Amino acid sequence: MIERHFIQEQLKKLKLEQYLAPELRSAGFVGVDVIKTPIATRVIINVTKPGLAIGKKGKTIKNLTKELEEKFGYENPQIEVQEVKEPELNAKACVDRIVTLIERGYSWRSVVYRVMEDAIAHKAQGIEIVLRGVLAGKGNRAKHERVAKGYMKKAGEQAYLVDYAKGMAVTKIGGIGVKVRIIKPGIVFPDKRSINEILGRTEVKEEKKEAEGESKAGRVEGEEKEAEEKSKASEAEEGEKIKEEAGREKIAHEVEAKAEATKEKNVNESLSESPAEGNEKLTDAQKIVPKAKKVKKEEKNAKIGKATKEVTKEKAANEKENNLEKEGKKESNKEDKAEDYKEASESSKNIG
Repeated sequence: MIERHFIQEQLKKLKLEQYLAPELRSAGFVGVDVIKTPIATRVIINVTKPGLAIGKKGKTIKNLTKELEEKFGYENPQIEVQEVKEPELNAKACVDRIVTLIERGYSWRSVVYRVMEDAIAHKAQGIEIVLRGVLAGKGNRAKHERVAKGYMKKAGEQAYLVDYAKGMAVTKIGGIGVKVRIIKPGIVFPDKRSINEILGRTEVKEEKKEAEGESKAGRVEGEEKEAEEKSKASEAEEGEKIKEEAGREKIAHEVEAKAEATKEKNVNESLSESPAEGNEKLTDAQKIVPKAKKVKKEEKNAKIGKATKEVTKEKAANEKENNLEKEGKKESNKEDKAEDYKEASESSKNIG
């Protein structure tokens, strides 16, 4: 039967928890999750202090893997140590904390109230701690003490949403039983939901559908508006660029006009005054300008001289070539005349 298989697996897990609890008590053992895969079996150990569970160079994990294979028959077990993020909201971790402190000799009242305040500080909806045993000291009767704060559920299916754990502290006087119930933040019970919220959700869904339809129409209009705005912005940018270029040209013309006016003023002042004073008032720029003109003229003349030399050289080379061609033609004519003379003389001899 399939039911028997599941029952056997759960019994196996329970035995594993009973075995690991004393082994990893110092590490704050909370629980175990076993996940079977085709390659290996993952064993996830939830602990409040993972460093103590791993040990030096993973010694404790290696020992545990061997024992899991031999005692429990797990094939290729892969142990993973997972840290409990908020131990103040875990019932098993709170029970272990209370048990260890009571066994060390601390007052149960101070321990219980400290655990309760820590849970409420971490936004727990409610917490209940129950102690039973010899709490007052040697020779006294067993007592039942209950300390609670916040909201708590104890009956019905809703009770499964409450985190529950129990343990026992063994003291010199006797055993003390500890039970802890915690409702974690984020858990919503059915009786805490209002009809207005449920109805509000349906109204919200209808409003969302209407808003989506309106948003689609609005998107189309928005895209058209954006395209128009972009075209207008581009036109405005082009107009600004043209204005900036025109302004720059105006400024350049004004600067040139001012420079020419200042030059004319300086020249007129130099002519009106005596030559000695005019020469003294000549600026460095006015002295440098004629020198620059002279240098430019000399460069132009040098370029023209080079060009004329090259042209004359080309002409001389062409004349030489023409003379050589003419001499060659004359020699060829002389040879032709000599040949004609020889032929005529030979023909005259034959006739004679």
